[in-house]
Amino acid sequence: MARVKTGITRRKRHQRVLKVTKGQFGTRSKLYKRANEARLKSLFYAYRDRRNRKRDLRGLWILRINAAARQHGTSYSRLMSSLKKANIGINRKMLADLAVRDPQAFKAVVEQAKVA
Repeated sequence: MARVKTGITRRKRHQRVLKVTKGQFGTRSKLYKRANEARLKSLFYAYRDRRNRKRDLRGLWILRINAAARQHGTSYSRLMSSLKKANIGINRKMLADLAVRDPQAFKAVVEQAKVA
């Protein structure tokens, strides 16, 4: 069999990796080996942080609901408990949005929960 050299293929692969790491600092965007390490690490971070973002947003929603609930004389845990007892199925994302954008509607929800 004839000997096959990887010239074109290797160059294409290297260029593809270097294109991905274009904005990185120093050798992380210039040298193939370092660029490939940086690319793999960045993909790992992206995967991990997609899950962490969900965690962070839920914490933010809870914080906002708690702040708004305390303005109406209750706490977050009491509010969520009474919402469950009153059979009001509204999620934290929507509750936080109401608390920020429509305080009157949030107040109505809190009053409804307090009745139950």
